[in-house]
Amino acid sequence: MKAAIVVFPGLNRERDMIAAVTKISGTAPFVVWHQDTSLPDVDLIVIPGGFSYGDYLRAGAIAARSPLMQLIRERAESGVKVLGVCNGFQILTEAGLLPGVLMRNASLRFVCREVKLEVVNASTDFTRGYAEGQIIRCPVAHHDGNYFADADTLKALEDNDQVAFRYAEGTNPNGSLHDIAGVFNRTKTVLGLMPHPENLIEAAHGGTDGRALFSALLAA
Repeated sequence: MKAAIVVFPGLNRERDMIAAVTKISGTAPFVVWHQDTSLPDVDLIVIPGGFSYGDYLRAGAIAARSPLMQLIRERAESGVKVLGVCNGFQILTEAGLLPGVLMRNASLRFVCREVKLEVVNASTDFTRGYAEGQIIRCPVAHHDGNYFADADTLKALEDNDQVAFRYAEGTNPNGSLHDIAGVFNRTKTVLGLMPHPENLIEAAHGGTDGRALFSALLAA
């Protein structure tokens, strides 16, 4: 699997993502700076977490206007997989590659802890390593993870099997509607989620529940 990690000013999880992709695939990913004018030929593009541009205006709003995002949009439309984690999820929604928005946590506080996730759709290249309905552990660390969409958009997400993960067993940390923790685009080439699967891939992390997401992409 050839992968590229996209880095915007203010992101701080790119090293974690590089380590995870390298460990699982055996190949170090390309690192793409936000001002680059081209993307390498890859199977997977990842936008990691952090606080791009300090989360000014709205989380992910400035990064979403980067010219590089148009190139990412084109790759996604051609079938290249795009994964956005935490701030990456926020950037993808702000860029219109995923539906909905991420608002301030209902508590108005930064949340950093482990949550439980239900795997809602296990039939995609991202999620085939899990079973539908499986409950997994995953850490979160965010201030703006409260997923919101209007009623019509929520219905479309449910009808089109675009909900990837839900917070489970009462662990919703941010007030997200329908307990949504991650969503796909309509064609399932783009996945955004607030939890950090890259931080639970080996025993040293305390578990390996995040590993199957990357392993599934490698197998695909």
